[in-house]
Amino acid sequence: MNKYWYKNAVIYSLDVETFKDSENDGIGDFEGLKNGLTYLSSLGVNCLWLLPFFDTPNRDNGYDVRDYYKVDSRLGDLGHFAQLIDAADEVGIRIIIDLAVNHTSKEHMWFQEARKDKNSKYRDFYIWVDEKPEDVEENMMSDGDNKGSKWEWDEEAGAYYFHTFYPHQPDLNISNEKVQEEIFRIMQFWLKIGVSGFRIDAAPHMFNEKGKVDFCKDPHSVFRHFREFVGTQKKDAILLAEVDLPPDKYEKFFGDEDQMHMLFNFYVNNYMFLAFARKEATPLADALKKMPQISEKEQMAIFVRNHDELNLDKLSDDEREEVFEAFAPQENMRIFERGIRRRLAPMLNNDRRRIELAYSLLFTLPGTPVIRYGQEIGMGEDLSMEGRSSVRTVMQWSNDKNGGFSDASEDQLIRNVISEGDFSYKKINVNDQHRDHDSLLNWMGHAIKFRKEFREFGWGDYTVMETGNKSVLAHCRNSDKGTAIALHNFSEEEVVVEIEFEDPEEIVDIFGDERHNAFDPNTRKIRLNPYGYRWLHKRKRFL
Repeated sequence: MNKYWYKNAVIYSLDVETFKDSENDGIGDFEGLKNGLTYLSSLGVNCLWLLPFFDTPNRDNGYDVRDYYKVDSRLGDLGHFAQLIDAADEVGIRIIIDLAVNHTSKEHMWFQEARKDKNSKYRDFYIWVDEKPEDVEENMMSDGDNKGSKWEWDEEAGAYYFHTFYPHQPDLNISNEKVQEEIFRIMQFWLKIGVSGFRIDAAPHMFNEKGKVDFCKDPHSVFRHFREFVGTQKKDAILLAEVDLPPDKYEKFFGDEDQMHMLFNFYVNNYMFLAFARKEATPLADALKKMPQISEKEQMAIFVRNHDELNLDKLSDDEREEVFEAFAPQENMRIFERGIRRRLAPMLNNDRRRIELAYSLLFTLPGTPVIRYGQEIGMGEDLSMEGRSSVRTVMQWSNDKNGGFSDASEDQLIRNVISEGDFSYKKINVNDQHRDHDSLLNWMGHAIKFRKEFREFGWGDYTVMETGNKSVLAHCRNSDKGTAIALHNFSEEEVVVEIEFEDPEEIVDIFGDERHNAFDPNTRKIRLNPYGYRWLHKRKRFL
């Protein structure tokens, strides 16, 4: 058993309903995903993160859960899920699942019972007040003219309930020990079925001030209990949290190696895009310097784009506007006044050099890389779809009907298939790229291979190195096995930089945008093409 497997994992994120349809009803399902596992394994993926697939009214892409012990019947049943777990295990892929327990659907039995009777044991599962507080705080889903309070009136209950997100998603009272016990039962159920951990949705929001809720002690004791419980049930299971906060808050969620195993690095992600917009490395280098070094048992999760909007709320207003102007110049490309609802390839004008640069960063920055389905082939978005659905179009497998996703009629598809323009399934699909030696898909497979071979990228402390050029980011990671070094040129000009290394004669090139001449230890000069990148390596000698 490798209890630190997540340090060098390659995580692939997908929504079952948009990945592969086996029944030709227009909806992806567990059987379709099972049939796609060999593709993912051959790409180098060894961990799947599945978005919510629980029983749901599906008003928020499954994050409005109606029953945590049932699966969405459109996707299959628990037997199909168990078969998926076994099939994934056979090809060396672990599965982690989304656990959205900050809130439930209004249709969840707990809420239905809570609204009926003030004396119900479920009443305190949620957060209620008789009089609406005189607050001006808007819920997280407010956008443009669509403003809304975090308090919603419920006629049957005769009271207001709290919701961080949509009104149909009432927040759970996490301070209630009975609620925590229910969450433990949910975790135990899915761990026994065979999942390898949970992605904890909206983690910081669980502890925000909500009415008169009082945790009495340290609210993070809840996460300590989560970690302790998961460890007793499955020693190598992990907790991966969505913590969209500044880096000085991250340690609160790692704790003393007793809370989360992994956190998504939203802060670095924000400044990565500011660096792309300015075509200089400085914003990203400065962000990395503000990140805390983490212990051997913890890890950051690095991503380029995820399943929601590209949330830029860590940037200043002026910085955010720079990114908007570069990558979302039209108003319908933006969402919630803080984010972008586009995929990476179209944001970068399908420039292969810049796309490779972005994913080279993904595989070398401190942390575990997370790939969103379709990124490996350069899929685009459909801005005619509402909100976040623009980046949730169906997977493009081939140039056949509906991109090979389903044989159903187009009007039956759960999401649109991109059928026009440069990102049409007729131009961008798995089958065609499999046969093209120079495709993005084959490049991605090679990059993953080198990322997994040189494990130093996933371990040890890291250092941002001086390059003397604001366009170039150089960073290294030191572990007990050796040193991994990566250089990235954010500009459209060729550059030459000189970097100080210990024992430079032992440094070798391992991967890059071209096959470079061997590193010269005498000059210590490194040439980088426009938007170029190079990975270097130095083995540690043992006496």
